[in-house]
Amino acid sequence: MDDSDIEDRILADGLAALGAASGGGGRLVRAVARRLKKDVHEIDLLVPLPFHEAVERVFGVIGGIGRAVEPMPVGTAEERTVRVVTGGGVGGLNPVVVTARVLKADGTASRVRLRAAAKEGLIKQRAGEKTAVIVAARLREATGAA
Repeated sequence: MDDSDIEDRILADGLAALGAASGGGGRLVRAVARRLKKDVHEIDLLVPLPFHEAVERVFGVIGGIGRAVEPMPVGTAEERTVRVVTGGGVGGLNPVVVTARVLKADGTASRVRLRAAAKEGLIKQRAGEKTAVIVAARLREATGAA
């Protein structure tokens, strides 16, 4: 299962939970949500920190913006990934999946690949893009990233 499939499942489940909580049909909402277009935005950052320190700071920021949807941390000795769900759009009601991959660049720097994805309905909120920009700003502040 690739990242896009994982995001679709998580977003459909999140929208179904909202539908069920408001008295709607959770299963119907899940089925419709799977067919909605997705707003995805990716941002690459260069972090002037050694890999392990970059992982700690990035995971601290990402972990503070939402609920983890897979065990933290996930990855290898040279790549670590964290994925959370947070709220975006009007009133923060649209679920947004935020994934951050920290990659070892060299002994003194690391790369962060940030991806945020949200489902789009008739009214385009660009929740994925807006969330990615906000999270990237927080990561820059916490890590001194460029």
